[in-house]
Amino acid sequence: MLLTEGLAPGTASLTEAADGRLRLGGRWTADQAPAVEAAAARIAAGASSRLVVDLGEIERLDTLGAWVLERTRAEVEASGGALAYLGTRPEHRTLLGEVVIRGEPPAPAPRLRFPLSLLDGTGRQVVRGSKEFGTGIAFLGEVVAACARVALRPRSFRGTALVNQVQQMALNGAPIIVLISFLVGGIVAQQGIFQLQRFGAQTFVVNLIGLLILRELGVLLTAIMVAGRSGSAITAEIGSMRMREEVDALRVMGLDATEILIVPRVLALMISLPMLTLLGDLAALAGGGLTAMLYGGLTLDQFLARLQAAVGVHHVIVGLIKAPFMALTIGLIATIEGFAVEGSAESLGRRVTASVVKSIFMVIVLDGLFAVFFAAIDF
Repeated sequence: MLLTEGLAPGTASLTEAADGRLRLGGRWTADQAPAVEAAAARIAAGASSRLVVDLGEIERLDTLGAWVLERTRAEVEASGGALAYLGTRPEHRTLLGEVVIRGEPPAPAPRLRFPLSLLDGTGRQVVRGSKEFGTGIAFLGEVVAACARVALRPRSFRGTALVNQVQQMALNGAPIIVLISFLVGGIVAQQGIFQLQRFGAQTFVVNLIGLLILRELGVLLTAIMVAGRSGSAITAEIGSMRMREEVDALRVMGLDATEILIVPRVLALMISLPMLTLLGDLAALAGGGLTAMLYGGLTLDQFLARLQAAVGVHHVIVGLIKAPFMALTIGLIATIEGFAVEGSAESLGRRVTASVVKSIFMVIVLDGLFAVFFAAIDF
């Protein structure tokens, strides 16, 4: 019979009941470490096919006591026995679950040589991409459901948060987008003029920059800059909230984190990106027009007349139609990566980088899909 006697009150103790159960008592805490280790050694020494340990009489259990119990359980199982807990209180179960002793990690898979390693890596990336795509679709459903709930309860909508996000994304981001678009428009026009001069057709540079900027380059360039600026900011904000457990605090208070954190940011992106696209288009056309006047010998009246003849309103609409879809994609990716941040600065950095890279990739893919679609319907 296992028995610990003659100990002061509160000391970690171990007794064996008549039915064979092992009853633990006293304080299984760090200040009782010698008694805790002695009792645990007795449990491991008396291991049989199955042991039942009753924790109902334990006065207090801390991390050390829980870790010693889990270590003893692992030793018993390693020797071919089994150990089960009985009478555990909820706080004991939580603590034991946190310090559980896990088995040895699986051995790493053997390294494959070049052709097989390339195929293996490609396959893993495809599987990972398909899972992330499914996650994105499910997350989109959650956002749509949250928007529907907000629409049914307009008083719960946080308009102040929406206005603040629009200010951060559109108003504060307009100068850099206008500047970069102006420079890119000038560069495209300059290179176009140099190539068209060989055929004496430098005036057609107006058609080139008009169609290219309004249909493709303006919205694509703006979306890439928004992904790098606002998308990364969203991921960093939500990720830092995750690290400080502020998201969990919102849920504990009974608030919907999707309605509070995601809906205003996604709606703000969908409002801001079309406006920024229009500003970027105008800036790029201004840059292209200035370059055409300097290098192509065109006057302002000639440039405007040629531009009016080359492009129509539907070309502007094509670019603006793409903008909300690109904004939705950027917002979803940024928030998904933000909620995936763990408790370290390294994780935050990885997720912000992944957010920007994935957003830019998906924006380019969307632009290509829209280009094929509009070409198919001849719009």
